[in-house]
Amino acid sequence: MKVLSSLKSAKQRPGCQIVKRKGRVFVICKNNPRFKAVQGMKKK
Repeated sequence: MKVLSSLKSAKQRPGCQIVKRKGRVFVICKNNPRFKAVQGMKKK
């Protein structure tokens, strides 16, 4: 799965990392837990 450029820019934040779970790509931030980003959500 290609990672969106918006997620790559989110990864540049301090304390953030990219994690792949169940075919989705998440950005998780340890320093600011309210900051999250997801790629791979299906729309109905």
